[in-house]
Amino acid sequence: MSQTQKENNLALGDKVKDNVTGFTGIIVAETKFLNGCIRYGIQSDKLKDGLPTDAQWFDSPQISLVKKGVNKQGPDDTGGPMSYKPRRAADAKR
Repeated sequence: MSQTQKENNLALGDKVKDNVTGFTGIIVAETKFLNGCIRYGIQSDKLKDGLPTDAQWFDSPQISLVKKGVNKQGPDDTGGPMSYKPRRAADAKR
């Protein structure tokens, strides 16, 4: 865990605010770059014309925590490709 991450203590599902623009929303994604830069995808909790808006991306030091754990992260097993381990029949021969 980087020093910035420890200072901000941010996690998926937290409500945050961008200190430059005032944009607020929920962290829905996190990107860690090789050089140590961490950017968060933040989606507004407000609708625009009745639809959710796209996530906006901000550098970690630029955002501050508003409220911890507004949305809980979903299960790790989402049922996607290879979410189960294939099994060979008991009597199968190679």
